[in-house]
Formats: sequence, structure tokens, C-alpha cells
Amino acid sequence: MSADVTYASYLDLGRILEAQHPASDAHDELLFIIVHQASELWLKLCLHELTAARECIEADNLRPAFKMLARVARAQQQLIQSWDVLSTMTPHDYSAIRPHLGASSGFQSAQYRMMEFMLGGRDGKHVRLHKSNADWAERLETERGRASLYDAAIRLLARRGFAIDAAALSRDPAAPYVHNASVEVAWATIYRDPQSHWDLYELAEKLVDLEYHFQRWRFGHLKTVERIIGFKRGTGGTPGVPYLEGVLKQAFFPELLSVRTAI
Repeated sequence: MSADVTYASYLDLGRILEAQHPASDAHDELLFIIVHQASELWLKLCLHELTAARECIEADNLRPAFKMLARVARAQQQLIQSWDVLSTMTPHDYSAIRPHLGASSGFQSAQYRMMEFMLGGRDGKHVRLHKSNADWAERLETERGRASLYDAAIRLLARRGFAIDAAALSRDPAAPYVHNASVEVAWATIYRDPQSHWDLYELAEKLVDLEYHFQRWRFGHLKTVERIIGFKRGTGGTPGVPYLEGVLKQAFFPELLSVRTAI
């Protein structure tokens, strides 16, 4: 490695540390910007790991996928903890910043939406929200057209000999995922005898971790918004807290939840 490479140059700290441009004189605006910028970096890592993990699952090469999925879960914990930092902002603090945000909103985060899409939560209207950014709109549309992480896991179950309905294997990946009884039966078989299906059992638990942490992130978002702005509408035009309450009910891997009742 070149002797000219330094800590600052390798990390491109000049650009990173100069990337905060407060639009007001409010003391807390720097906090607001940094929390969201850091979250986008963690999301970038999550997408990097999920992309590789899905490829491993599709290739029935689960051991590397487990490390990648575990890393995503750790990164998700960092995202969750970011709400603790942001929640130090009071309603008065935020009121000094909000007029300068315009229509910008975390709802517009393309990376958050891509992670949601990769896990299987897909809605075409969210692609249209990014039409002003052709690159991300194209990437999201492409993701809608391919198997999600959960689709890859279900197809692996079929290749391993579990009787999975054809409807679950050939479904339109752009359509919302619907609970399938044959998938639940397969997971139930695995959970009842983990010693005989240990790698699939571990895969199931890694997926449960992802959903668990994703829902914890959503709940942290909800409670932070509620604490700071109450029930006002979001800057992006969403209903705010009621919208966030609604997405809490959306599950990515429904059979991995229902199987707990089944067994």
C-alpha cells in the first residue's frame, strides 16, 4: 500500500466531515443531519450484505450467508440505537429546524426502501416516489422483479425436498407475499427436529432476527416521532404516527411467525 495513504485519505474524511450543511442556526440541526447520514451508511452496509447473502442462499451455500445475515442484524442494532440519540431533541428544538426541511422526509430514503424490497415488502407506488432519481427508480423496479431474500429461502426448502406449493415457487415477485400453508408446514418440520435440518433451522432464526430488528427500528421511529412532533403530519406528507403504526403490522416472513403457534 502506498505510503501516501493516510487514515483521512483512505476514509475520505475531508468529504465526509464537510457533508453537513445546516440550513438554520439551530444548535440541534447538526445532530439531525448526522443521525440521518450515519443511518444511510449503515443501510448501505445492510444492502451490501443482504445482496451477497441472497446469492449464497440461492447457491445453497448457507454458512457464509449466516455471517452476512448476523452482520446485518448488528448493523440494524446501530440503526435502532440512533433513535435514542435523536430522541434527545425536544419539540422546541425540532420546531427551529422543521421550516427548513421543505418536503424532505425519511420516507424518501431509497436505501431504506431497497432494504424493505429485498426482504419482500414491495409496493409499486414506492418506486414512483423515486421517479426524480432515475437510477434508484430503476434499481427498485429491478428488485421488484426478482426473488426476495425470503423467496430464495422458500425455493431452497423446495430443493431440499420439502413439499412447497407451486404457487409459492412461481409467484409474481412484485406482488405482495401471501401466507402459504405448505411453507408453514416445511418450517414446522424443521423447527420440530432441528438436529436433522440444522442449517435450515439456523437460516430460519437468522431471518427471524432480521424481521425482529426491522420491527424494532420501525417502533423506535414511531416513538421518536411521537415524542418530538406528536401527531402532526410528516414533512413528506405522510400522516406521521398513524402511518408508522400501520407499517408495524406488515410482516416480511409470515410463516416464520405463524409456525410458532403451529408447533
